[in-house]
Amino acid sequence: QLQLVESGGGLVQPGGSLRLSCAASGVGFDVYAIGWFRQAPGKEREGVSCITARVSGSGTSYTDSVKGRFTISRDDNKKMVYLQMNSLKPEDTAVYYCAGRRSFATMCDTRTKNDYWGQGTQVTVSL
Repeated sequence: QLQLVESGGGLVQPGGSLRLSCAASGVGFDVYAIGWFRQAPGKEREGVSCITARVSGSGTSYTDSVKGRFTISRDDNKKMVYLQMNSLKPEDTAVYYCAGRRSFATMCDTRTKNDYWGQGTQVTVSL
């Protein structure tokens, strides 16, 4: 069983930055792959980024629309995953969720089904 809680969302101007945090509780965090997802009103949930388990090398992947702007990372000693978001655009506005699954895969894909989800944190990019 894994519990996830997101934080760090808020209102930011276009071009600004935010860092989202995903705090995990439960045993064996270093064998979980974690993904960040977002959902805007009226749109389907979209995979943003993912990171493989620490034991699998903490490899990362990003959707094309955020490459070069967002960075995912993890600190397993703190049982935390982060999403650093730079050069934010209005189209980044959404509720952002983190999700996880046990995985030993050395590559990750946000299309893979996740077993555990956080409650979400709102990110609004607007003047």
